[in-house]
Amino acid sequence: MTDRPVAAIDCGTNSTRLLITTDRTDALERLMTITRLGAGVDQSGQLQADAIERTVDCLRQYRAVMDQHQVQRVRITATSAARDAVNGSAFLDAAEAAVGTRPEILSGEEEGRLSFAGATADLDPADGPFLVFDIGGGSTEFAYGTSTCEQSLSLDIGSVRFTEKYLHSDPPRPEELSAAVTVSGLHLDDVGREMSAAYNAATVIGLAGTVSTAAAVEIGLAEYDRAQIHHFRLTREAAEDVFRTLATESAEDRAFNPGLHPGRVDVIVGGLCILVKIMRHFELDDILVSEADILDGLAASLL
Repeated sequence: MTDRPVAAIDCGTNSTRLLITTDRTDALERLMTITRLGAGVDQSGQLQADAIERTVDCLRQYRAVMDQHQVQRVRITATSAARDAVNGSAFLDAAEAAVGTRPEILSGEEEGRLSFAGATADLDPADGPFLVFDIGGGSTEFAYGTSTCEQSLSLDIGSVRFTEKYLHSDPPRPEELSAAVTVSGLHLDDVGREMSAAYNAATVIGLAGTVSTAAAVEIGLAEYDRAQIHHFRLTREAAEDVFRTLATESAEDRAFNPGLHPGRVDVIVGGLCILVKIMRHFELDDILVSEADILDGLAASLL
């Protein structure tokens, strides 16, 4: 524990998030902004200038919040979009100028380990072994272990990537949805080949915006409430129901669902294609939803 706040920032494909804390339990600030850094990266291989500017502008605002809390130690990471883009260094330079700390580009395996650390920190190891999955905008990480992460694997499937690649209609056509779900399954076969121990997990934990949104829509939250989402048990039946509902609505109608953040309206169905396939693939009756994730793992590494 430290008396001085530390900050963790995660620059993801879809969102940029900030955690400021002095310990592992209480957050002084948790902020999330949809910045869509990875827009178009799957097709062009480059970060777009407006996406970099949106994200850097957000980072400038986060720097101001950190200054208010007198934060001196910061760990900032960039994940799938920056890994994949040929011009990732342009973003890293601009982000460093805004924050004062250069972002680390995490490998998918490192991302998985940090997500595991964050998600399992407040769980009883007796409830393990744990399988943690984090559905991001550009990639999905799996991590397995009990008290520590023993294996991790990153797959190139994500809500933004799938929306741009497969879901071109509004609402998506059945064949588009089928393609996204089928491709998810092909990637999940890699988990069986490379992380066979994952099938022995006693508790499966789902992280990030797609999972939290599915829980929030199922609960019917008019406003985000971390306490209601964190450690909510999302059943496979409920996940399938949310998927059917949102996938058959136009974006305009979908936006009216309580629990669906406006910035996720256009990409949530892509994420849900992955979520429901994960639950089918592993034959899961339910998952434990966690709002503690890679940010918490990053912050813990500074404390």
